[in-house]
Amino acid sequence: MNPTGTPYVLARELTDTSDEVRAAPAPPLPTLPAPFDLRLADPDSDDPKTLADWMNRPHLLAAWEQPWSAQRRRQDWQAQLAGSYSRPILVGYDFAAAGRPELGRREVAYLELYRPAKDEIARLYHADPYDVALHLATADIELVGRGFMAEFIRALLPAIFAAEPKCRRIMADPDHRNVAVRRLCEKNDWPSLGEFDIRSDRRISLYSLPRTPADAVTLR
Repeated sequence: MNPTGTPYVLARELTDTSDEVRAAPAPPLPTLPAPFDLRLADPDSDDPKTLADWMNRPHLLAAWEQPWSAQRRRQDWQAQLAGSYSRPILVGYDFAAAGRPELGRREVAYLELYRPAKDEIARLYHADPYDVALHLATADIELVGRGFMAEFIRALLPAIFAAEPKCRRIMADPDHRNVAVRRLCEKNDWPSLGEFDIRSDRRISLYSLPRTPADAVTLR
C-alpha cells in the first residue's frame, strides 16, 4: 500500500530504509534559466496521455521500456507525488533560442528527480539521504543529437545543487545501452563508476557528480 492508499507500487523504491532516509523530503523542483523551464507533471490533466505517447516513440521505447497506458502513468505519478521518493517533471523549451520562433514554446522532455538513498542504486554505493538522482527522456526529435539537451544538463546540475543545499552529489544510472544519456554525462564531466547488474534483467552505467571533492562516492 503506497501513501495514496492504493496498492500501486513504485518498482524501484526501497522499503527497508533507515529513519534518517525515510525522513528526507522529496527532491525540490529546481528553477532553470530561459530557454528551459520545469513543472511538475499533473496526473489529473492530459499529461499522462502525453507521456504515454512519448514513451511509445521508438527511441524512448528502447531506452525506457515503459509502453504504459495513460492510466498506468497516472497511477505512477499519483504514487510519486504522494510520497517522498521521486518527482515527475516536464521540461519546456522556447525554440526562439534555437532560431526557430515559429515552433514556439513547448514541452520536449520528461525528467524524474529521485532520492537514490530510497532507490535500488543505494545497494551500489553509500548514499546520503539528500543525494539527488535523475532520469531524462528527450521526447522531441528536433532536439535529439543537436546539443540542446547537453545545454539543458549544464543548466540543470547547478540548479539541483542550488535547490537542495544538503545534496552532496547528483547521480545518474542510465541503461548501459543508452548511449545518448551516457554521452550527456560524459560531456558534463561526470565520473563514471562503472557498469553494474542492478537486477538480473537490468545492467546500468553509474555516474556521480559530487558537490565537492570530499563528497566523492564510495562504492559498497
